[in-house]
Amino acid sequence: MINKPLHSFHIPVMGLSYTIDSPIRVAQYGISSVVSIIDDEIVEKMKNFYSKKFNLNYFGISTKTEDYRAKRITDYLDMMDDIVTEKFESFKEEISKNTEALKNFMAMLPNTSELKNGLQNILNQGDSLASNIKNFVEKNLIPGNIDVNIMTKVDKDNYKKNVQLPVIYNDAHASLRGFAKSKISSAMILSAGMNPRLYSYIEEFDDFFPDTNNFIKKKIILKVSDFRSAMIQGNFLAKKGLWVSEYRIESGLNCGGHAFATEGLLLGPIMEEFKQKKNELISSAHSLMIKALQQKEKYIPAEPLEMKITVQGGVGTSEEHDFLLENYLVDSVGWGSPFLLVPEATSVDRETRNLLAKSKQDDYFLSNISPLGVPFNTVRGTSNEILKYQKEAKNKFGSSCPKKLLALSKEYSPQGICTASKKYQEIKLNDLESVRNELTEDQFQSKKNEITDKACLCVGLVNSAYLENNIDIKGEKQGVVICPGPNLAYFDKEVSLSEMVGHIYGNTNVLSDVERPNMFINELKMYVDHLKKEILGFSGELTNVQVKKWNTFKSNLLDGIEYYEQLFEKTSFFSTQKLKIQKQLNDFKFKLNEIAIR
Repeated sequence: MINKPLHSFHIPVMGLSYTIDSPIRVAQYGISSVVSIIDDEIVEKMKNFYSKKFNLNYFGISTKTEDYRAKRITDYLDMMDDIVTEKFESFKEEISKNTEALKNFMAMLPNTSELKNGLQNILNQGDSLASNIKNFVEKNLIPGNIDVNIMTKVDKDNYKKNVQLPVIYNDAHASLRGFAKSKISSAMILSAGMNPRLYSYIEEFDDFFPDTNNFIKKKIILKVSDFRSAMIQGNFLAKKGLWVSEYRIESGLNCGGHAFATEGLLLGPIMEEFKQKKNELISSAHSLMIKALQQKEKYIPAEPLEMKITVQGGVGTSEEHDFLLENYLVDSVGWGSPFLLVPEATSVDRETRNLLAKSKQDDYFLSNISPLGVPFNTVRGTSNEILKYQKEAKNKFGSSCPKKLLALSKEYSPQGICTASKKYQEIKLNDLESVRNELTEDQFQSKKNEITDKACLCVGLVNSAYLENNIDIKGEKQGVVICPGPNLAYFDKEVSLSEMVGHIYGNTNVLSDVERPNMFINELKMYVDHLKKEILGFSGELTNVQVKKWNTFKSNLLDGIEYYEQLFEKTSFFSTQKLKIQKQLNDFKFKLNEIAIR
């Protein structure tokens, strides 16, 4: 039996809805994808949509139901598992009987795939094809995972009749409980940093602990930006007897969605540290975990459990994909934003997909629209942006805030208020108006933009799925917000699933002829621009702490350039780009040395 996953890539979570049903679309081909479970409203609507489509007996769950948020998530995941299982069984039957369908599937597998080679051997034999293929497929073909994502910062306190509910009813806590109580066996990805209360809640559920066969039904994956963060978070969980089965490293800036910049640490050096210190990560967590399991009187694995290292953010060619696998020994590479142009894989409305296909490099930018106050990758020309400008022309600002998932500011209310809401922006704009005489026109406009830039992500990030599936959108018209990484600028057309998978494995090319920088160079440019922007835009009192922070950032970037100079010198990859890459590294080194830090 072949135990390795079918594919060397996965589809990461994208927004609240862009991968909301991706497992239903792609899991039968062995492709793993990640569903956001932070918004129970879209989860409920998609459950009702698919339950009706496939004639399933899943019923609506009202907001008046006790613990409705968690129950909605449990139901949706259970339903997805039912659908994926049914589609997977049908797919196995189809490729066992239909040679053309089998060949099409084999074309989607990696060229080094043991499964592909095994199937090809059966085809070459020519005898008893259907039965031999059926037996082989039954033993070796597995569906992709239905993994889930919880953004740890989205953990608002909730109230009932103005009385605060217990912490377990906080948004992220309820999402976690919904996953924990579902029947699926998959992984929970925790992103956006450590939430100690949420992490501590995981130990309440047995499915997160290994059984006597060293099997964990519900695995934990941490999305991290550097090794230090991984060690701290992994050890925190290990002290509770919990094992991190995968560290998913994401580029700080060359990614979609929220951009959490490192202190100038670049992806290459970060990956190198994980490669060199993986055993340290494993042994540290294992020793802490067994002590905790002893205290809990739970089963204790004799050896450390499997720990995977994966990476995502900005990859765009098969050569980059293969390099990450071979040079850093990663288990999988995440391909996110390019799949927004694959209708078979992601939930995107026609208008937005067309916008993404025609958008160029200058259209992708780091915005200030997120109410979390974290830079947010987006693209110019979205329907949300157009509607926002139309409202502003009528002197109207802010959203009605129907969902309140990001109502996290306690500045004006203990129950929280969202900085993108009409209520919050009206207060802020009135306060700003009261001091207008003390500001220049430029200062006033700048501060006004800081307030009104914020967009309602809770609605904007789900509308695309509603539009694609013809699901009614109620309430104020908000349009679509989309959060692709800047790497998508180099993909300029809608493609099929087989074409995109073929591109990943180097069997075809879906990129336009526009010259695309290497992923590491692209990220380096973003970090140099980020540092320059921070220094030029700084208006507060300059302290020694701030100067030290910038110097550390600059020093880390220079160290990263030195690492890349050596890396590209010795690697057999990127042979046609090497001279250009070395020149680009020299140019960025010069630009960094030109940056004066007072």
